[in-house]
Amino acid sequence: MQVTETLVDGLKRGFTVVVPEPELVVKREKRLAELGRTMQMPGFRPGKVPMSMVRKRYGDAVAAEVAEGAVNDASDQLLSERGLRPAMQPKLAVTKPGQNSDLEFTVELELLPEIMIPGLADIVLKKPLAEVTEQAIVDALGKLADQRKKFEPVEEPRPAMKGEQLTVDFVGKIGEEPFQGGTANDIAVTVAGDGFIPGFAEQMEGLAPGETRTITVNFPEDYASKDLAGKEAQFDISAKALSVPVVPEIDDELAKGLGLESLADLQKTISDQIGREYAQMTRLKLKRSLLDALSERATFTAPRTLVDAEFNEIWRQVEQEKSAGRADPDDAAKDEATLKAEYLAIADRRVRLGLLVAEIGRANNVTVSDQDLQRAMFNEAMKYRDQAMQVLEFFKKNPQAVERFRGPIFEDKVVDYLLGVVTLEEITVTPEELAADPES
Repeated sequence: MQVTETLVDGLKRGFTVVVPEPELVVKREKRLAELGRTMQMPGFRPGKVPMSMVRKRYGDAVAAEVAEGAVNDASDQLLSERGLRPAMQPKLAVTKPGQNSDLEFTVELELLPEIMIPGLADIVLKKPLAEVTEQAIVDALGKLADQRKKFEPVEEPRPAMKGEQLTVDFVGKIGEEPFQGGTANDIAVTVAGDGFIPGFAEQMEGLAPGETRTITVNFPEDYASKDLAGKEAQFDISAKALSVPVVPEIDDELAKGLGLESLADLQKTISDQIGREYAQMTRLKLKRSLLDALSERATFTAPRTLVDAEFNEIWRQVEQEKSAGRADPDDAAKDEATLKAEYLAIADRRVRLGLLVAEIGRANNVTVSDQDLQRAMFNEAMKYRDQAMQVLEFFKKNPQAVERFRGPIFEDKVVDYLLGVVTLEEITVTPEELAADPES
């Protein structure tokens, strides 16, 4: 083939490629001969159909097939021989189809930049460590006991207090008309608890069994039912029974109810769990600091095609959040041009950082194995509990869906490698400091 370079502009390259007609003729005749050996036609034995008839039936399809294959093969050869690493799939355009002439096509692409891996040992990161305190274990035990509380009925009617449970009937209305789904009987409501429309359970305080009360609430703007979202409603409440919470003692019996031998075993289990949570938060903070440090060192120019693709995805999400009424408050006072410039900078940072992480992984033989993908697939399925088998079956039937785990797994493996190379300085922090998000 003949290759002529037509464009050199930064990372952009352009070529015109010519595949000689004789080469195409050989490939077409070979393909027609293969088809002729299996072609069946009345009046001819299998494999004995004249080539003129084979060519008449399949000639145009074979010509198109050979031309497509020649374009793909020639473009792959071009990239391989010249050591070109495209940022995205090259654009190919046929200018001469190669029928009774040479095949000519153009190749346009943007290259990945030359990426120099910075001195990793020079990166110094603070590694925050928090100790699992006795108070943290006590607080966790208290929450655990509270989760296992039971409600016992109060014999003598009295006003309900916060945290107690009222059994009620209610009828919800908008104006004077009851609305669908707004009526229920024998519903247990924890006074000032969660799970109802904001303001509903809070207004149960002071209501006693045998009493009625009408309350007014406003459905949230993002309420699931569009017919009710943002509207004011009244509920006629009839209180029927009152129960008070009884929290179990924090002792060996509590531990045994959770499948452990003793309170000491429960305390150790909780301590280990908190320790794992602290370790995860430490790693997350280290990862953020590491990626920030790498971003500062990723000073090469990112391919514009990758940056534009990343920006378009970010902007699509911004538009979706805006349409849903969940726009970032910090964006509200900015005009569109300013916002686009800011998000374009974010896209550029992400692309440069992603390319540097990928290059570090490639240079250090970091790979994602089939076992890694299987493990990620299984962990994802377990999130759905009762539907886990259906999720696993979905992945089995759609192996391409499993590929979405490859990128995050690869990034985590590169991060693990880097955390073993960079310099870490341990610092002691409180659990609150460890859990706090950085201001940036």
